[in-house]
Amino acid sequence: MSYAYLFKYIIIGDTGVGKSCLLLQFTDKRFQPVHDLTIGVEFGARMITIDNKPIKLQIWDTAGQESFRSITRSYYRGAAGALLVYDITRRETFNHLASWLEDARQHANANMTIMLIGNKSDLAHRRAVTTEEGEQFAKEHGLIFMEASAKTSQNVEEVCPPFILNISLLVPIPCFTTTNYFISFSLIMQAL
Repeated sequence: MSYAYLFKYIIIGDTGVGKSCLLLQFTDKRFQPVHDLTIGVEFGARMITIDNKPIKLQIWDTAGQESFRSITRSYYRGAAGALLVYDITRRETFNHLASWLEDARQHANANMTIMLIGNKSDLAHRRAVTTEEGEQFAKEHGLIFMEASAKTSQNVEEVCPPFILNISLLVPIPCFTTTNYFISFSLIMQAL
């Protein structure tokens, strides 16, 4: 299928936070309760339509283990955005966010849009990180924030519109037609 626009973004964060499950829920609309650890990177894609324009989203799911960080750093190049994911039931994954954010800002485009995702909101009864803490971290670092659940699909679809809107404001996105070289702000605003 052809597309008018292409967005590449990456999913980063500690191992076991649900990055692969978020990718699977977003691309295939399903949850897999048992998932092998990601080795290096996994790739997914999805077509969406905004204002009758097909947009291809390339999503690169990176391994969270420290031993793969040097490999996954190369996938920051060319990414218009990143999902920085932590597990709301595991405080240590929240505590490591600053390190992941530093990596992203060091190895990616300076204008890359980053969205902080507190995953596993379906396990609120086991919460170790409050929503307010996530909001505060996002505010302090200029990130978009949302809590989601890959298991129930809560807020998984909602990640896309604000993410694309922010990317379009910060990064010129080439259009693969001869009549319009850049996606316009008004096109995205009309779609939302």
